[in-house]
Amino acid sequence: VLKDTLEKRGALGQIKARIRAEVFNALDDQSEPRPTLSHENLLINELIREYLEYNKYKYAASVLTAEAGQPEVPLDRQFLVKELNIVEDASGKSVPLLYGIISHFLHGGKEESTQSILPKVSLQSYPRQNLGKPPTERNQKGR
Repeated sequence: VLKDTLEKRGALGQIKARIRAEVFNALDDQSEPRPTLSHENLLINELIREYLEYNKYKYAASVLTAEAGQPEVPLDRQFLVKELNIVEDASGKSVPLLYGIISHFLHGGKEESTQSILPKVSLQSYPRQNLGKPPTERNQKGR
């Protein structure tokens, strides 16, 4: 009955996530140096962290931050926008950048509405027919 009650309130999932995060933190060996975080990985991790925090996946975000060696303080959104050459409209500022990037690729680079966030990147670099294939099978030409 207790388990059912916690599930209905949505608390059970949060408790499990919190336990996983605490176990990870307890097992994480701080004495083992982490590999240097590349610029690309730093940006990718920030996009993921922004998405996780927006969706209230705070334990997943904290594990990502700790495991990746990401800075504790998130990068400024305007810095990400500038680094990734993203043009965003006013309505797009209320959602994570990752939503706009995905929307851009799902719509083939065509502006569907004023709510889309459009990266200034060429879709020629990422052919649509390759998106469903494993990375090893993708045509690396043009990247």
